[in-house]
Amino acid sequence: MKKLLGEFIGKTVEDAVKAAVAATGKTEEQLEVEVLEKGKVTFFGIGSVKAKIRVYEVQQLTDGERAVNFLNGLMEHLKAHAVARLVAEEEKIVIELDTDNTQSVIGKRGVTLDAIQSLAGAVANIGRDEYKRVVVDCENYREKREETLRRVAQKTAEKAVRQGRKISLEPMSAYERRIIHAALADSTEVKTGSEGREPRRFVVVIPNELKPYNRERKNNNSFRGGKGSRGKFNKGERREKGSKFERSENLKPRREYTEEEKAARSRVGGGTGMGGSDGAAYKKNSSIVFGTFLGNSRKNESEENNQE
Repeated sequence: MKKLLGEFIGKTVEDAVKAAVAATGKTEEQLEVEVLEKGKVTFFGIGSVKAKIRVYEVQQLTDGERAVNFLNGLMEHLKAHAVARLVAEEEKIVIELDTDNTQSVIGKRGVTLDAIQSLAGAVANIGRDEYKRVVVDCENYREKREETLRRVAQKTAEKAVRQGRKISLEPMSAYERRIIHAALADSTEVKTGSEGREPRRFVVVIPNELKPYNRERKNNNSFRGGKGSRGKFNKGERREKGSKFERSENLKPRREYTEEEKAARSRVGGGTGMGGSDGAAYKKNSSIVFGTFLGNSRKNESEENNQE
């Protein structure tokens, strides 16, 4: 923004500027000079042309006004059809964006609006020794988002206390993380912190009384385990797949022994060998039974030959 102060002449441009300073009482830093004629000095001053300038007063903009001018130029460049206006400039600079297409200015979860706010903050704080906070809003989005974040903070704190474990929230901007921290700052049951790196930095809510890890989920029959877990137990499904509970029905039937084999096994193992300890004794001494059985067979064969 500038104000026309008049036109001034001099032998040179420098002389014209000095004349403007003397006439307006302004410093050269407060003046914007437009050169209309550079001037020309000839030999002996014959045919000389004086320099001519047009002088404007440069009005000193506030930090908020400078940021508003920047945003209006940005909106025009982005063809966003939005106009920035200064709302407040005391403790913090508040700028409102008026537009018919709020989505193009706000973006998903306020990402676009956050980017615009960061740029406005950088422009407003040029040359300042202490940073001044800048808030850019559109259609009262900031207030609605803050209410949502405060509700999320309270519900997350309750869940963390109930489950006795640390809970991480989704990545947020520094502005939104501050809202979560502030919402739980006075809590006597939880504390908050930030983890990760930008732009994936997030808030964690930690209960003051952490519960030790338990295997309740692992032992719960309704728990659907992932990789390396047994999952839900279903007896019917295991039977259909031929589990150990059904395998006995699919075994081949035991073969029937002859009376001669039964007698031989009874003499060695003390039983029929059809199961139990008798069967175990038979298995341990199977080679002896085999030899004895062959020996008996030869003896019986010799007796039969003698009888013949």
